[in-house]
Amino acid sequence: METRVAVISMIIENPESVQALNDLLHRYGQYIIGRMGIPYRERSINIICVAIDAPQDAISALSGQLGKLDGVSSKVAYAAGAKK
Repeated sequence: METRVAVISMIIENPESVQALNDLLHRYGQYIIGRMGIPYRERSINIICVAIDAPQDAISALSGQLGKLDGVSSKVAYAAGAKK
């Protein structure tokens, strides 16, 4: 199955959505290369960046589910030509 490398960047403004976000990331854990989280206490937000190597359908599904979480903004950036 062909996979793509991407990063999903998120800003979490609603702390009540963190558990649902972590549950989603756990479900897609087999595809996650790495994760970096930065708490920005001065603004009461969290910034998370996830590197992923997954089939296009899985990336789209995860991104769509993240977008439905209250107070979570996310964007996906794909590596050009990095397909396997």
